[in-house]
Amino acid sequence: MTTAPHHDRLLIVDFGSQVTQLIARRVRESGVYCEIHPYDRVEQMLGAFAPKAVILSGGPASAHEAESPKIPKGVLELGVPVLGICYGEMALCDALGGAVESGHAREFGRAEIRFERESPLVAGLGDIGELETVWMSHGDKITAMPLGFEVVATSEGSPFAIIADEGRRIYGIQFHPEVAHTPRGALILRNFTHRISGFSGDWTMASFREETVARIRAQVGQGRVICGLSGGVDSSVAAVLIHEAIGDQLTCVFVDHGLLRLNEAEQVVTLFRDHYNIPLIHVDAADQFLGELKGVSDPEQKRKIIGRLFVEVFDRQASRIEGAAFLAQGTLYPDVIESVSARGGPSAVIKSHHNVGGLPETMKLKLVEPLRELFKDEVRALGRELGLPAPFVARHPFPGPGLAIRIPGEVTKERVAVLQKADAVFLDEIRKAGLYDEIWQAFAVLLPVRTVGVMGDARTYDEVCALRAVTSTDGMTADFFEFPWEVLGRAATRIINEVRGINRVVYDVTSKPPGTIEWE
Repeated sequence: MTTAPHHDRLLIVDFGSQVTQLIARRVRESGVYCEIHPYDRVEQMLGAFAPKAVILSGGPASAHEAESPKIPKGVLELGVPVLGICYGEMALCDALGGAVESGHAREFGRAEIRFERESPLVAGLGDIGELETVWMSHGDKITAMPLGFEVVATSEGSPFAIIADEGRRIYGIQFHPEVAHTPRGALILRNFTHRISGFSGDWTMASFREETVARIRAQVGQGRVICGLSGGVDSSVAAVLIHEAIGDQLTCVFVDHGLLRLNEAEQVVTLFRDHYNIPLIHVDAADQFLGELKGVSDPEQKRKIIGRLFVEVFDRQASRIEGAAFLAQGTLYPDVIESVSARGGPSAVIKSHHNVGGLPETMKLKLVEPLRELFKDEVRALGRELGLPAPFVARHPFPGPGLAIRIPGEVTKERVAVLQKADAVFLDEIRKAGLYDEIWQAFAVLLPVRTVGVMGDARTYDEVCALRAVTSTDGMTADFFEFPWEVLGRAATRIINEVRGINRVVYDVTSKPPGTIEWE
């Protein structure tokens, strides 16, 4: 990527930790531009990237084993500050002459570290002898430091919880400062980026907006751009940003597959045609999508059908726009990272409804991806910077396949209508209670289960609706939202009374484990 020429850059070397993205998010939050690159692809980009500092991520391997990932050649020769986190610290010790062994007591979960000496890395955290809560996750143990290093902090299970070679500005920490379970971990990372590495913190959405507008103009020239508008926050922010750059050279194509939330299609059309006056083609393809989904129950097959049809319908419209040379997409940085690192693994399946890193061979368009460097929270910040309506920018994430994957079993027009109404009631009650912004994602699911019930003096045999709401700070882990019972009660009562076809409502209280990529 490397498209931030006016900013100092920090490189994150990824050794496979499930929370590497959190390091980048915390670093970005302090105004420092950074990128994640897999350890085995760093050497070829190191010179061009020219990082001002390097962070080595955690990972599942054992640093002392011959086949384990090693620090890429050249990283320790740059002369810039280096911070190793968990496996990254062990990789540093292995590379610089220390010792790492297996078979010792493991540390997983909360732990207390004790500060043994002062260091700019822990400035503002506590005095010598004081304790600090952190989150450990390691099975191996450092048994000897390399020459030149000193112990900054220890824990009960780790005599080298923080180590430092202040002269060479090389640091290692055994815990994870990037996760919320290390309460003041962000301060440690900020100390590394600002105090030790000298970053100014000039990575802002205002600067990104200005630089990206100029970059879009340079890339597109006098060409025409087509934007595949889904109605979600990502593609909407991308469209508004591109329109600011090139005006009516942009045409948005909104493929309405009939699987959106209640009245969402009308809201999208109104926002872009009336509020922003952006050229918009609204394609009502609901009957075509529902027709091809008839009889299909497998969720992955649904995704593939919807993805294929979306491209086909969009391509037909694009071919009618004279002079179209570019396709704009709302691709985000996590999509890019996962498409690079998946290599056919689980995330390649999970992200199968995304079109990352390429287009169908039949579509002869060049890609414009202005959000390719951003995380979701940064996209929202950019949306606010661009002046999009606050309720629109703050909307909960909504999957590309829409309600199709929230209707287990066959998707029909009737079942979609039932779920749209139930989902709308649920969100309405959440908003009325002032809880919408406390929840990361909330939605209803129409289960493929029918139950017998009694409503008034009549028996019913209708479907079950499940309600789901989760809290999250990063979208990588989540926990169920603890609703006040009266809010859940009002939502359930209204759904039963107002939505014909549902006679039972349940609330899902499972949590999302670390390492999974999306919550749909």
